[in-house]
Amino acid sequence: MEKKKINNIDKYILMFSTDIQKILEKIRQTIKKAVPEAEEVISYSMPAFKFHGMLAWFAAFKKHYSIFMRPKVLQVFKEDFKQYELTKSAIKIPLSKPVPVKLVTKIIKYAAKENLKKAKIK
Repeated sequence: MEKKKINNIDKYILMFSTDIQKILEKIRQTIKKAVPEAEEVISYSMPAFKFHGMLAWFAAFKKHYSIFMRPKVLQVFKEDFKQYELTKSAIKIPLSKPVPVKLVTKIIKYAAKENLKKAKIK
């Protein structure tokens, strides 16, 4: 599948099987609900959201799905996500696990506040 041609989130989600589409759509809706003003974009060939700067990215892989955040934001919540594999900028969740909606909502709202603070400083 050629990811370079993906120019919107709907097209990205449709590249995957129905099971994975449901997961990706759940992440998308969770972010939209947490920060309704956020703008949907494609960044680094992945679905992403902008709100006074980049807010989050998400993607599906062979055995997991990931939600990518700024490393500083992820650091604040590393204890909340300790049951998942964490990298410097991503939460890796096995495809067999449901989307942790409450945690994702919490981290997205925090990231939005941080972006807003930075925007006001500039």
